[in-house]
Amino acid sequence: MTRKDGLLALLVVVVWGLNFVVIKVGLHNMPPLLLAGLRFLLVAFPALFFVARPKVPLRLLLGYGLTISFGQFAFLFSAIKFGMPAGLASLVLQAQAFFTILLGAFAFGERLQGKQLAGITLAVFGVLVLIESSLNGQHVAVLGFMLTLAAALSWACGNIFNKKIMQLENRPAVMSLVVWSALIPIVPFLLASLIFDGPAAIVQSLVAIDMTTILSLIYLAFIATIVGYGIWGSLLGRYETWRVAPLSLLVPVVGLASAALLLGETLNLLQLVGATLIMAGLYINVFGLRFRRVKAVRG
Repeated sequence: MTRKDGLLALLVVVVWGLNFVVIKVGLHNMPPLLLAGLRFLLVAFPALFFVARPKVPLRLLLGYGLTISFGQFAFLFSAIKFGMPAGLASLVLQAQAFFTILLGAFAFGERLQGKQLAGITLAVFGVLVLIESSLNGQHVAVLGFMLTLAAALSWACGNIFNKKIMQLENRPAVMSLVVWSALIPIVPFLLASLIFDGPAAIVQSLVAIDMTTILSLIYLAFIATIVGYGIWGSLLGRYETWRVAPLSLLVPVVGLASAALLLGETLNLLQLVGATLIMAGLYINVFGLRFRRVKAVRG
């Protein structure tokens, strides 16, 4: 990977890591489902007038949009609204990697490797530690934690639809899929907001929208989604997956650091242990357990 592309990859990692802080800030003055709906509205319009429609079967496009877009962000935005710290959310959401592996085994008959089983086991212990911390009255809300896991599962389901789409003979461009699939969750988000938040809350948040919320929406739609996925997709198109994908392990590092710096979030000892176990599980899942062989030198 060239130095320029390496810097672009790190830029995306930083953008996606900061994404969780921006969500937290944007939720201060707007209900979560409405914020998510407006985010995808801005992703779709006006971009779809400049991006060709992907030649994808409707059932796959619907499945992708309703899982990776609607399901993931409905749960994630609600989780942060209900007390899930932004930094910890960036880490727990990475459980999608393990959910994807398990779903892939069922959907495609993929065999699990030893490193994946070891990584999943270690990460499960980390999740249990975080749950224990939540049940012991720490500052992580149990509901927010469970909603974040649901978001990770939705992301994983979207990954399965994404793989089916990418196995098509005429594989669509990444940006084409991102922009046109953004149309799918808009109506479900707005209907869900209408049901759970009520028309009065929606009107009030739109009338009283402030510059902070507007900037949050711009960041979420244009920077994190269009720019972020555009760069990441182009890198995946030019380099092997193993060169690019592992860099996403840095997203929760940026998420935790930015939340601590900008929001004053902290983790207690038990939560740090859980977070470390999850990160170790993610690392083992990608790289395995590598030991350097040391040859004895005969004198």
